[in-house]
Amino acid sequence: MLKNPASKYSPFPPVRLADRQWPDRTIGSAPIWMSTDLRDGNQALFEPMNIERKMRLFHTLCDIGFKEIEVAFPSASQTDFDFVRKLIEGQHIPDDVTIEVLTQAREHLIRRTIDSLAGARRAIVHVYTATSKPFRENVFGMSRAEVVDMAVSAVRLIRQLSAERPQTEWVLEYSPETFTATELDFALEICDAVTAAWGATPQDKVILNLPTTVEMATPNVYADQIEWMHRHLARRDSVILSVHPHNDRGTAVAAAELAMMAGAERVEGCLFGNGERTGNVDIVTLALNLYTQGISPKLDFSDINAVARTVEHCSRLPIHPRHPYVGDLVFTAFSGSHQDAIRKGFGVQNVDDHWRVPYLPIDPADVGRSYDSVIRINSQSGKGGIAYLLEAEYGVVLPRRLQVEFSRVVQAHTDSHGGEMSAAEIWALFAETYLAGETPIRYVEHHLFEHGEAQGIRLTLELDGRVHLLAGEGNGPIDAAVHALRSIGIGVQVRSYEERSMAGKGSDANACAFLELARAGCNRECHGVGIDGNIVTASIRALVNGVNRLSASAANAGGETRAA
Repeated sequence: MLKNPASKYSPFPPVRLADRQWPDRTIGSAPIWMSTDLRDGNQALFEPMNIERKMRLFHTLCDIGFKEIEVAFPSASQTDFDFVRKLIEGQHIPDDVTIEVLTQAREHLIRRTIDSLAGARRAIVHVYTATSKPFRENVFGMSRAEVVDMAVSAVRLIRQLSAERPQTEWVLEYSPETFTATELDFALEICDAVTAAWGATPQDKVILNLPTTVEMATPNVYADQIEWMHRHLARRDSVILSVHPHNDRGTAVAAAELAMMAGAERVEGCLFGNGERTGNVDIVTLALNLYTQGISPKLDFSDINAVARTVEHCSRLPIHPRHPYVGDLVFTAFSGSHQDAIRKGFGVQNVDDHWRVPYLPIDPADVGRSYDSVIRINSQSGKGGIAYLLEAEYGVVLPRRLQVEFSRVVQAHTDSHGGEMSAAEIWALFAETYLAGETPIRYVEHHLFEHGEAQGIRLTLELDGRVHLLAGEGNGPIDAAVHALRSIGIGVQVRSYEERSMAGKGSDANACAFLELARAGCNRECHGVGIDGNIVTASIRALVNGVNRLSASAANAGGETRAA
């Protein structure tokens, strides 16, 4: 690093806005949310989502409550084009949801984009041009006037092509890419030219999206930029002012919140901050920040664990354990004084009272987390090295959430028996807890078969001493087994699945399967573990062991004795 960074980097110039209003404003309602998980989030992945994963995430976004979803960049790849067609032709788009697609301001790309939307009920066409001086001079070699002409020509073409398809309700969105590095007077000029070319009216509004394509300044500067545009735009009553913050400086959430105070009505972002480089603004954090202030976010994160597992599956990216509201450790207290304060807070908290439990900005139950997940034991709280000993001595690498769950089992054991536990004792406790259960169900055997594109299973179990031969089909062996169990009234949901080989065993290595299960319609979760030379058998054993543990948990809580 340079001793004098000023020799290379310049501070961002302040906006001349002496009478700025946003510092005295508060946020009173949720913005229009637009999820770009399937576009900006997807293009930033090592392995972009296939159509199956994109479809799963699309339906999840709809279930959460998003009404605008940017689904693809259809002119960029055949996969994206085909996904848009699948959404439309398969009638996957709810009536109250509008899909959005992105295109550059080039004629052949615009035509391809409009073609992808044929038959859509309503669609947002999002066109962009880079507007900052480095792009104009070094990338495009264009003058200001030429860049304006490029944007206006694109808008006129979109208007012409959309008029030829009157069965679709068309909405225009325009982004001056690199807005935060663009001179404000030029950003205003090109945005006004776009709304004029479209013929924007209060009945046919244009979405003007002002992105922090790269976050370059403090959030207050961005708020100044947004308020300046908000106050100077022509046809302001015919514009929906949108923001698209990125997180290059680590302040995207603050930038979005201040931008809303400055006049923004719409926010584009991704679940858990996925997206290019450091990511897009995290819509989950923004939404739940509103929720903790008594404002309905108009998005439903009642089962945030399920949302998180879906996003992790679809994106192939883990969520950080310290991630606001959803990380595995955010409702965790390792400090004894914190634990004491939390327990006392819960002791006096009444259901109908305003929330006032120390150290917890939100009731974990509101997002589908239980009180049991609040107080956990880590590997350095007096029971250290549990996961290390299991891996070093037995070759079992526990998923992190299972480490947390099992640490509570170890804690309870040491509290009741006292003393330290050896590696052998820890392994014996692990096997007793996760591998030895045979009630009410005992696994006997299984056979797999193919049925068209589905995976079938014939599963032999003992249930309360009686042998049952079950059959089921699904998209894989585990899903098929879950469906088979439903035939005897056992309903469970698989929240996560991981598999490991037991290290250091060579060709005779066993496979370990780990399933995180929940009872259907219940937030109570626990793990099932299976070990076998065959990974499928290990997975089925993990499922059965997990069902038995759920049944025991329900019985201990005074509920049903089965997982149904």
